[in-house]
Amino acid sequence: MVTNRFAKNKLQLLHSEKLGELGWLEHAFSTRLGGVSRVYGGNALNLGFTKQDSRAAVERNRELFLKELGVANGRKSWPLVSLRQIHSDLIHRVDGTRVEEMTKQTLAGDGMVTDTPGLALAVQAADCLSIILADRKRRAVGVFHAGWRGTVKRIGEKGVGEMRKHFKSDPRNLVAAIGPGVHGCCYEVGEEVRTRFETQFAYAGALFREVKESDPVREKYPLLFLTARAPGHGELPGKLFLDLVEANRRQLLDAGLRLKNIDTTAPCTACHPELLFSFRAEKGVTGRMMAAVGIRPE
Repeated sequence: MVTNRFAKNKLQLLHSEKLGELGWLEHAFSTRLGGVSRVYGGNALNLGFTKQDSRAAVERNRELFLKELGVANGRKSWPLVSLRQIHSDLIHRVDGTRVEEMTKQTLAGDGMVTDTPGLALAVQAADCLSIILADRKRRAVGVFHAGWRGTVKRIGEKGVGEMRKHFKSDPRNLVAAIGPGVHGCCYEVGEEVRTRFETQFAYAGALFREVKESDPVREKYPLLFLTARAPGHGELPGKLFLDLVEANRRQLLDAGLRLKNIDTTAPCTACHPELLFSFRAEKGVTGRMMAAVGIRPE
């Protein structure tokens, strides 16, 4: 994943080197930098209609984003097609006959696919993963929003299936980029999340990491913490972390993509709140980033 040199007040986009090899494709993952929103600190590029930000600021940010993406020149821009995301596995096909419908009324879902040039398909995220797919041979694309709920429902795998269904895509010709999101280093979840994954994936155990809490006082004075329970000492609860990137990488591999065609180099949102919005790191008061993809008209 590459970007321009880091500049605090300059609009910054992230790009996948693998997707960048496709000359007919426009794509980007936004960051928090270079916008006009003030509610999230500095000049924030908030691209979601959040309750803290003004609609005018978000609309201006979207204009700036599309211009930097290269699909707007001030007079005319590609339609920006987005969804009302609901943590589902619902995927829409977008073509010329549905653009007006989808831009006038926001449809519910978490994925879109198209082979129509001149459209910018986008999903929003602020810790959840975004996934962009592109078919090198068929010139078709897809974009998907994958939090843990969407991942359990196999939205990445189903996205590949939708591209096979609508465009006859061969998974071996698909290139995928997983965008910025919370990584396994920071994504603490509850036991119920592990249970949900274990009901769906044989490899679920490899997706989770347990960390035992440590307490130097307990270690130095263990007799202070004796309990009636065997073996006699109360244990501190552990922490459980989910590797959401690996979960989606495995789905894409299971769907037939080649390992060399999957880009997982995007940074962790929770580790880099100076560059990226993070719902967890900012305790729920944060903006939204976008992952956008489109096909250049010939």
